[in-house]
Amino acid sequence: MSEGSLEAPIRHPLGWKDADFYDKDKLYEEMERVFDICHGCRRCFNLCDSFPRLFDLVDESPTMELDGVDKADYQQVVDACTLCDMCFLTKCPYVPPHEWNLDFPHLMLRARAIDHKEGKTSVVDQQLTKTDRNGKIGCGFSGVANWASSCSNKLTRPIMEATLGVDKNAHLPPYEKTPMTKQAAMSVPEVNKNAPAYGRKAVIYATCFSEYNNAQIGLAARKVLAMNGVETEVVYPACCGMPQLEHGDLEAVEANALKVSSELKPWIEKGYDVIGVVSSCSLMLKFEWPLLLPDNKDIALLAGATSDIDEYIVAIANKEGLAEGLTPLDGGVTMHMACHARAQNVGQKGAEMLRHIPETSVDVIERCSGHGGSWGVMKDNFDIALKIGKPVARTAAKQANPYIVSECPLARDHILQGIERIDEASAQGAPEVKDVQHPIQLLAMSYGL
Repeated sequence: MSEGSLEAPIRHPLGWKDADFYDKDKLYEEMERVFDICHGCRRCFNLCDSFPRLFDLVDESPTMELDGVDKADYQQVVDACTLCDMCFLTKCPYVPPHEWNLDFPHLMLRARAIDHKEGKTSVVDQQLTKTDRNGKIGCGFSGVANWASSCSNKLTRPIMEATLGVDKNAHLPPYEKTPMTKQAAMSVPEVNKNAPAYGRKAVIYATCFSEYNNAQIGLAARKVLAMNGVETEVVYPACCGMPQLEHGDLEAVEANALKVSSELKPWIEKGYDVIGVVSSCSLMLKFEWPLLLPDNKDIALLAGATSDIDEYIVAIANKEGLAEGLTPLDGGVTMHMACHARAQNVGQKGAEMLRHIPETSVDVIERCSGHGGSWGVMKDNFDIALKIGKPVARTAAKQANPYIVSECPLARDHILQGIERIDEASAQGAPEVKDVQHPIQLLAMSYGL
């Protein structure tokens, strides 16, 4: 096996139920092996903060090699990883099937799983990952919750920073008054029987973000699908578990995976496709769950039936053709390719979808926004997250498009915060960015929906 092999990356099951997985000596042995390879390569120096931290530790050690780094300092590298998967999929020449068998993100996940098992996950972090409980409370008291979480609130945000560790300047998504599933039940769009794709059936997995924070993403997806002849149902059994995965709580991820896959199985057996409306959640269903539970047939069935919404629309466009009626937007689009969309290895489906809108320019940015889920809003990480995402913010500002969208709504809002902190926006006279987060919303606008 040679460096830079052109063979497709292969990811192995995680083995998180084996006793050796939680053996700290064996973890350090594997970290030492992987870190030494990374130190000798340094190809990932500009991806995130994990690699600069590792290389600084090596360069500042007495030997200027990994053997001079205290193993306790390995935790700095672990803490900086956002599990974006970009090192595995876009940079590392040593991923399997290479004999060196590097999977840096899953090694970091293993370290966090050990920390979690040892009780090192803070109470605050555990509470913040309870998206379903928090979402239900947030929607139930959306007025108060949105007031308290606003960056302009100089009373509550400093308190949140002091008690929860959430940076007072980090944008937090507002809550809906009514969850998406309830909104969807109150208004079912008529299916276009004249559309070329008429006859398709799909169940929309709402995801916790569309269910509790921005129902317009899921509702726009449903309207576009109906316009294209797709009969849809909207379901939300539970969160995909990505917040728990970030903190190494693999048992919680398993519980959610079993619940969601069990409730979606009957739909798949009735001939429905499954559509995720946020890329991180689709990644969990399609890739992470099967690696955590490789022998579970329900999860394998779900993984094979799941598509991102933009991936699904492009499939319709390529196979049957889209329904007529798309009209130009009133300005160009900056399309940010989210890391967890890229990690699905299906190409630039969001951009492909938007290019079906006539007479509308689409500029693509394929680089990490720096947000990293809940990682990027914490006080210890927020400024670092903005620094990592600065090239994206700078590019988006120079493009000066009125629409900035991403398959990851949190990444999109993080980019806007980055733009606010640089001078290029005002220098270029950038127009006010319109309040649209996801590319599927632009397709709905183009259809006049």
